[in-house]
Amino acid sequence: MSSPQRVLVTGGASGIGRAIAEAFAARGDRVFVCGTDEVKLGRRLAADARLEGAACDVTDEDQVTAMMASIHADWGGLDVLVNNAGIAGPTAAIDQVTTAQWRQTLDVNVTGVFLCCREAAAMLRESGGSIINISSVAGRLGYAYRVPYCASKFALAGITEALARELGPDGVRVNSILPGFVDSDRLNSTTAARAEALDIPFDEMETRLLQKTSLRRKVTEQEVADMALYLASDQGRSISGQSISVCANVEYL
Repeated sequence: MSSPQRVLVTGGASGIGRAIAEAFAARGDRVFVCGTDEVKLGRRLAADARLEGAACDVTDEDQVTAMMASIHADWGGLDVLVNNAGIAGPTAAIDQVTTAQWRQTLDVNVTGVFLCCREAAAMLRESGGSIINISSVAGRLGYAYRVPYCASKFALAGITEALARELGPDGVRVNSILPGFVDSDRLNSTTAARAEALDIPFDEMETRLLQKTSLRRKVTEQEVADMALYLASDQGRSISGQSISVCANVEYL
């Protein structure tokens, strides 16, 4: 069995991030989670003694720098960075999207990843570690009424490929996971917003979504977590620069 890894999961208090954090912890790794909702984060840490964590807004340069410094001081380094923190952004026609909504979506979903990668790079070079960016199937397929979100997730493909080339000679692997329709509260929220935009019932919108997948089903948060475990494992040591879909094969959006 390989040695325990030191893992940071941003946005790790709920949803996919929570599933990923719990999966690494169950494997015996040391896991640090961060988030902006201090109440939710506190409850998660209180409920699972295997996890460590602190509040951090990944768009705030000073907070990210402080978090990475704390991890280095406490753990001596980092082996895995999972960039999961993100927001759905608006679901609206392009002429209804505000500049503030656009900037907020790009700030969280792209600038947050940049800051975390930049501040963790030295530790990951030293450990020969792994970066896993949680993207979306909307990062390979255009999605009407979701322009800010699509733009942010397409950006992650470029970040992933560029960093894989830059950090690869130091033994650092960089990959993205592109979940599809994940069975979650977020999907229900965006489905409801899209149904409203199209003026159709929620159930009809959900049926339309699943018809876009070859397997005609949603994926689970655990399935996404399983892929993260694989990419960070010895079995995934030759995989880098890839954007890997876990989506029941979404054919179109």
